[in-house]
Amino acid sequence: MSNKGKKASNVSGFFSKYPALPYVLKWAFISLLIGTLAGSASAGFLISLDYVTNLREANLWLISLLPVAGLTVGLMYQYFGKDIEAGNNLLIENIHEPKETIPLKMAVFVYSGTIITHLFGGSAGREGTALQMAGSLSDQLSKPLKLNKEDRKVLIISAIAAGFGSVFGTPLAGAIFALEFQKTGKMRYDAIFPAFFAAILADLVTSLWQAKHTHYSIANIPELNFKTVLFSILSGICFGICAAAFSKSIHKVGYLFKSKISFPALRPFVGGIIVAVAVWLIGSTKYIGLGIPTILASFTEALPYYDFALKMALTILTLAAGFKGGEVTPLFFIGATLGNALAYFIPLPLDLLAGMGFVSVFAAATNTPLACLMLGIELFGADLAVYLAVAVITAYLFSGHNSIYTKQIIGKTKHQNHKNQEGKNFQEL
Repeated sequence: MSNKGKKASNVSGFFSKYPALPYVLKWAFISLLIGTLAGSASAGFLISLDYVTNLREANLWLISLLPVAGLTVGLMYQYFGKDIEAGNNLLIENIHEPKETIPLKMAVFVYSGTIITHLFGGSAGREGTALQMAGSLSDQLSKPLKLNKEDRKVLIISAIAAGFGSVFGTPLAGAIFALEFQKTGKMRYDAIFPAFFAAILADLVTSLWQAKHTHYSIANIPELNFKTVLFSILSGICFGICAAAFSKSIHKVGYLFKSKISFPALRPFVGGIIVAVAVWLIGSTKYIGLGIPTILASFTEALPYYDFALKMALTILTLAAGFKGGEVTPLFFIGATLGNALAYFIPLPLDLLAGMGFVSVFAAATNTPLACLMLGIELFGADLAVYLAVAVITAYLFSGHNSIYTKQIIGKTKHQNHKNQEGKNFQEL
């Protein structure tokens, strides 16, 4: 046998002893690329978001231009972005059945649309933008790397993990979210390594760009007993009902805009008028944008009991009308302020209730309980993991089969009485 043949035989023998190695090397390389792209995109987005938020708060007259901003975003998507308008649902569809490469313009359009929304006073978040930027940027790798359909599914899951993990500074929750959210009740364990690796790398890259994340603290953790667990369950029920109301309302209001206004670009224009007038009548900007100051305050002081309801209303109007952004940070706001309000009659520490609401409403609205439990642990610490688990699981169960993502597929139902719903997406229910 020639030297060349011996070398080939040795390499073949080596890989036969370690069959996982080619997979690990392949996805470590791809995840490095995904993490770099997603982390850099999230960093740029976070820095931009801070800038436009400060600019808006220093120039409140900009809110009067929200209808014009809405018309601009609406026209942009109507004439140039119809194929990417589905946003996160398009990512989910491509995980289930990959089609054409996700257009690169998705990253540009969703970034621009979200920045416009926040600059002029819409109530929206940032998760949707981070996921779509990461997904569209990363999917450009599929052709040069000659990835097949199954590889593309893993790539998009990994990109979602990287986008979520880097925009919130929670890589472990980001990875679990990506594995969990595309099909409720079933995870794709073939994507577990690239999802975690890409999310961790993306978070590191975002930190290298010196983009800042919000830090939260819960100081009051009571002794675990039957009474505190019972109160946690009661809180979880309230969080689940709130999440179901949010999910149902945003779809119904979106349908109302579509049925009453046939010209798509006019929907965010009309929505912008309603939101701008509402902000003027309320006399405060605390319910628009991300609302980070109010979220932080919910952990330290008693807030008006209606804060969660006003934020919910303005977020539903903003996003259902067609403005761009995300639902997750508003859900953090809604959950934290609802938890704060529950402290008026549930005898648990205010900061604990705010933290439980923060993760539970999000978990119930997206059907991602494990990701949100990990999110709470990463943000607040492991000492209150049991309280978070009780609230998150209860909220998840009591939210019913509802989701903010219409293309999310039911892989396994939440309980045995709804087995006939398996395999359907939430748009079909």
